[in-house]
Amino acid sequence: MGVKRIDRIISGKPGNEDKPLDNSLRPKCLKDFIGQEKVKDNLNIAITAAKGRGEALDHILLYGPPGLGKTTLAGIIALEMGVSIRITSGPAIERTGDLAAILTNLHSQDVLFIDEIHRLNRAVEEVLYPALEDRALDIVIGKGPGARSLRLNLPAFTLIGATTRFAQLSPPLRDRFGAVYRLDFYDQKAIEAILKRSAGILGVKAEDSGLKEIACRARGTPRVSNRLLKRVRDYAQVVSNGNVGRKAALEALSKLEIDPVGLDDIDHKVLHTIIEKFNGGPVGLDTIAASISEEADTIMDVYEPYLLQLGFLERTPRGRVATILAYKHLGLPYNKDKPPQPTLL
Repeated sequence: MGVKRIDRIISGKPGNEDKPLDNSLRPKCLKDFIGQEKVKDNLNIAITAAKGRGEALDHILLYGPPGLGKTTLAGIIALEMGVSIRITSGPAIERTGDLAAILTNLHSQDVLFIDEIHRLNRAVEEVLYPALEDRALDIVIGKGPGARSLRLNLPAFTLIGATTRFAQLSPPLRDRFGAVYRLDFYDQKAIEAILKRSAGILGVKAEDSGLKEIACRARGTPRVSNRLLKRVRDYAQVVSNGNVGRKAALEALSKLEIDPVGLDDIDHKVLHTIIEKFNGGPVGLDTIAASISEEADTIMDVYEPYLLQLGFLERTPRGRVATILAYKHLGLPYNKDKPPQPTLL
């Protein structure tokens, strides 16, 4: 059984090394937040209107792939509103008492940010409903025949939920958010602007050509771009007096085995397996997993999404198929007239 490679340098998920870097590079206000223009415009209007009325913001749900800035936006919203923010996550709230302790310590208009909100315990979620709708907390005191219900009034607060699995949120919870925003992958220009800002904060001497090479490998994800910048900075410090130019960037990224579109060695392994061992597919997910000694779930959740996004892979009822774009990227000949893979009837 393979081991889940959650520590990939091109993974959008946060790692331990990212925490100090993320905190120092995170923008503190909407005008410094690069990209996601539609979301920013809507948030700016909502914040300005709420401040003008002296009210708390509507509850907000942010969803999209990891590393795109959901936590950063939550912090910016609290700062723009001039209120405190309490940060937690779905798995951390194990019991209804944990949620009650958090909610009763909030002040008027404060922000409660719950990351991975799709992983909330169902019992906890049920307690959250009246808190969101009626700003009240229903607590049962005692057990058995002597048990009684107590309702505590809560101050007006704003819940900001973040999730990478929008479909896994229960419909009743989704319906209680007044505003739902999807964060999309960033384009090349936005990633280059983010890298330029990050280089300035980190004090890195960087040329536009060097930042461009990093940006095209960042998979449209700011967290990945900043992580790559940190690695390239280290390489440039040793071999080119700390100057991140195109040559230094290319050499550093080559040593990290990241190709010009952001694929790493495992991505290449998946594509080569489908093309060379199974004639380009279709081939089943479990067969691919066994061939490269990985878990099928890891391939489907971690590796496949970006390959599908690039158009290198296609999901069919019979299995995975490598597309002509994958052949071209790997420099392999593509034979349209090749016979189909035999199947059992």
